[in-house]
Amino acid sequence: MSIRRADSLGGKAAIVGIGATEFSKDSGRSELKLAVEAVRAALDDAGLTPADVDGLVTFTMDTSPEITVAQAAGIGELSFFSRIHYGGGAACATVQQAALAVASGIADVVVCYRAFNERSGRRFGSGVQRREPTAEGAALGWNLPYGLLTPASWVAMAAQRYLHTYGLDPGVFGQVAVVDRRHAARNPAAYFHGKPITLADHAASRWIVEPLRLLDCCQETDGGQALVVTSVERARDLPRPPAVVVAAAQGAGRSQEQMTSFYRDGLTGLPETAVVARQLWRTSGLSPADIDVGILYDHFTPFVLMQLEEFGFCGPGEAGDFVAADALPLNTHGGQLGEAYLHGMNGIAEAVRQIRGTSVNQVAGAARSLVTAGTGVPTSGLVLGADG
Repeated sequence: MSIRRADSLGGKAAIVGIGATEFSKDSGRSELKLAVEAVRAALDDAGLTPADVDGLVTFTMDTSPEITVAQAAGIGELSFFSRIHYGGGAACATVQQAALAVASGIADVVVCYRAFNERSGRRFGSGVQRREPTAEGAALGWNLPYGLLTPASWVAMAAQRYLHTYGLDPGVFGQVAVVDRRHAARNPAAYFHGKPITLADHAASRWIVEPLRLLDCCQETDGGQALVVTSVERARDLPRPPAVVVAAAQGAGRSQEQMTSFYRDGLTGLPETAVVARQLWRTSGLSPADIDVGILYDHFTPFVLMQLEEFGFCGPGEAGDFVAADALPLNTHGGQLGEAYLHGMNGIAEAVRQIRGTSVNQVAGAARSLVTAGTGVPTSGLVLGADG
């Protein structure tokens, strides 16, 4: 089982193109249009054409199927297409799937994409509405009658326990919000460009579900993001420096549910993230000390702290101080709190920019980026690195 040993995927594929639409609260166009714009922009960035593409990967909960995007973008025959489940937990897994297809020779050029009108259309933050009964949805049925109806309420349970266990104040979550918004303020593509916040601003923002305040919760965004993946060998002939997939992993923990894993032995960690962390470190041969920049999924601030602890950057309950000390450059695009909520795909694009040396908040000499996907659900992660 690969969960017990290093896998052999690392170093065989690379991200060679990134492209996005503008990030807004009302795109004024269909999700298919957003997807096609992002895909074409990513191909232009890679120096490739739709005719070069033979694979597409996206998420479930997506209204733009692979064959429809292929047709609308001028892509021809496909030898590979795939969808990953579990919302934002799928983000890094789309790249993993693309890398697997490239490494095995199933496809040569694979585009990963995510596009939605998440503010003007379906709002994920609105929680459970008009869902068809499913086996996995049965777990929600144990919580809905007690008022746990939205993602914020599900995360609040774990956040409250985290604060209690480590004797912390809700203000500790503000450290993440301040860092993200500081970076977003310098990023012209970010929705909160030019709008940094302070810890006082965080403390003054209204409660959403205690202990979460408004500024602990990511925004809702209309937009699209795409990534182009091909072999490392082909990448070297393309115009942009490749971001090599050093390691990629998916993870689900024991007693895993979607956001409501409240019957585990403890609520102060993220076991699914621990599965990903072990595999990334095992396969890459790296450790936290080797990472130059962290792009951590930040739909809610408490789970950023727990991710840092699961990956071993600091001890349990210590992540707030770790973030406050700027011990690791974090979410240099502004994150989903500050730039845009694209289910983490914009975070992968930022990790690529850091490897290329083109981020607006560039970390000097950045050669290795850690990227994570949605937490509280089965999740995924990447280590991206410079070629050579």
